[in-house]
Amino acid sequence: MDTDSVQSSFTYMGRKFSDLGLNDDSSSAFSDCNSDRSGEFPTASSESRRLFLACASDNSDEVIAQLVSALESNNIDEQKQAAMEIRLLAKNKPDNRIKIARAGAIKPLISIISSNDPQLQEYGVTAILNLSLCDENKEEIAYSGAIKPLVRALRVGTSTARENAACALLRLSQIEENKIAIGRSGAIPPLVNLLESGNFRGKKDACTALYSLCSVKENKIKAVQAGIMKPVVEMMADLGSNMVDKSAFVLSLLVSVAEARAALVEEGGIPVLVEIVEVGTQRQKEIAVAILLQLCEDCLAYRTMVAREGAIPPLVALSQTGTSRAKQKAEALIELLRQPRSTNTAAKGI
Repeated sequence: MDTDSVQSSFTYMGRKFSDLGLNDDSSSAFSDCNSDRSGEFPTASSESRRLFLACASDNSDEVIAQLVSALESNNIDEQKQAAMEIRLLAKNKPDNRIKIARAGAIKPLISIISSNDPQLQEYGVTAILNLSLCDENKEEIAYSGAIKPLVRALRVGTSTARENAACALLRLSQIEENKIAIGRSGAIPPLVNLLESGNFRGKKDACTALYSLCSVKENKIKAVQAGIMKPVVEMMADLGSNMVDKSAFVLSLLVSVAEARAALVEEGGIPVLVEIVEVGTQRQKEIAVAILLQLCEDCLAYRTMVAREGAIPPLVALSQTGTSRAKQKAEALIELLRQPRSTNTAAKGI
């Protein structure tokens, strides 16, 4: 196909458009999630998709209005096609995200997310994700009732639907008041499940969403109750996993609550953190020493465990060679570990 010129009219999926200009923007829209599986559409060839995007670039208002109408069709194949095309339009041209929302697509897309058809649900989830990349749309998406259907897709959807639901919830959680609503809608346990059992993309998306949600104390406790500490410690222990930094950042938020500190120790987190202080990257060492310091500040028992893991030599090294923040944290932790172990302190720590 000649990509510089197209016929002046084109019929696609039963709809006729005119005055086409090819503008296939294939750059990724996902700087923080990068989960949209664009191109995996068995009902349309690559050439057809390119032609569709071409016609939509110059006729977007007309195209979008017809697609929104098709979302509410009684024919599931028409709904799938419309949702697929909307996700493409929202992915490839940022201006379309506002146009699609203003055309009334959000509520029917949310209805589609509740579908029992796995593919239709996946297309709906991903279309909502792509629309949520526009900050102007996030509030309307949440207000229109998207959170609970996204949580359901996170629990029972295809692997792609689960990953994209995690990303969509991440986007919505960037509005502070949505964080508690998302947590109370049951999102934390399936996110923890995705963190533990998902593929690399799923783990990354779940970890990022949990990091955003766990800035709220209520969600930290929910995450600990859902068993987050086990996968977090396991990912930190696998220094070659490319998940050490993300999981350590999540842990750095969680340890502000006592339940998380107890769970961290129970899951064997102290030896893992000491090893990171010894052999991790500079950033990893900085996060690990900050977590250990918070763990030890008010608990003699934890100080004893950290000292017995041989933490003092790598801490001394870090106090001399680490970043300025890491040096300060290392020096403070060394001082704590060297304090006399009095009975009063022990009583306070326990």
